[in-house]
Amino acid sequence: MSSSVAWLMLVIAGALDVGWAISMKYADGYTRVGWSIASLLLLAAFVFLLGRALKVLEVGVAYSVWTGIGAAGTFIMGVVLFGESLSAMKLAGIALVLLGIVALKLA
Repeated sequence: MSSSVAWLMLVIAGALDVGWAISMKYADGYTRVGWSIASLLLLAAFVFLLGRALKVLEVGVAYSVWTGIGAAGTFIMGVVLFGESLSAMKLAGIALVLLGIVALKLA
């Protein structure tokens, strides 16, 4: 697998991580069957893709990038879907996470 394909898998795994976190919220403590199944499927999918990407990419960089995508994406979706609070300090924190992802990718 090429490095480009591994990075694509990593980005998709990060997006699926966001979907997983949101589906867990909708699963309401795994009491809603449909959302619970969706959550488990998303979990399996992102773990698979992350594992495949790790065959090519450095584990420290890949895991950090994946975590950052998940954290930033979940934060943004929490604001959009659930009306979670947004402040200048939170935006600055997410900006730092995204800058860290870019720095790791460029290193």
